[in-house]
Amino acid sequence: MAHLRFDIIGLDLDGTLLDTSGDLAAAVNHALASAGRPLLTVEQVKPMIGGGARHMLAQGMAATGGCDDAELDVLHRRLLDYYEANISRLTHPYPHALDTLDRLAASGIRLAIVTNKLERFARAVLGDLALTDRFACIIGGDTMGPGNGKPSRKPIDAMIERCGGGTAAFVGDSIFDVAAAHAAGIPAVACRFGFLMQPVEELGADAIIDGFDQLIPTLERL
Repeated sequence: MAHLRFDIIGLDLDGTLLDTSGDLAAAVNHALASAGRPLLTVEQVKPMIGGGARHMLAQGMAATGGCDDAELDVLHRRLLDYYEANISRLTHPYPHALDTLDRLAASGIRLAIVTNKLERFARAVLGDLALTDRFACIIGGDTMGPGNGKPSRKPIDAMIERCGGGTAAFVGDSIFDVAAAHAAGIPAVACRFGFLMQPVEELGADAIIDGFDQLIPTLERL
């Protein structure tokens, strides 16, 4: 840890800190079933995750026949209601994630969550898993107002400000994460194990990790 020059490490939530794919796929399938659509597998849903619940559902609807905005509005509400009631049944941290967070925190680094999940959902799932107190701030896709989630730099700027300022890096699994970090002028680390919409090498990240056991050595090299 002697060579780690960062004061703040920010993390995406879905597909980065937590494997939420089981619960998110269940919520998508609840909405699809209510509309008489065929269900999707968890592996089919994974690439749809990262841009927020409505974006995820829109892709699910497109994959099963399409829909108009009015139907999407109705089904989006059903998805959110179901997810809120079943938010952490299948969700768990990725291997080595908590040990890595413990090591970073022990060295004085401030940790933060910046996700495109609605803030109340992010807080709910972190609370259910007893992880909330690990983070200096939790910023959701709606925290900065409509249209200001990732890939906007605004949530990253807010993360740095709320953590008291200093040098920062961001860890995520999507183009939204990398774009937001780079727009804010900080390095991005991409997770090969996340919910990838495209090959991880195409994200343009400053580094790639295969697991959390590689995060600290990777940050030391940045």
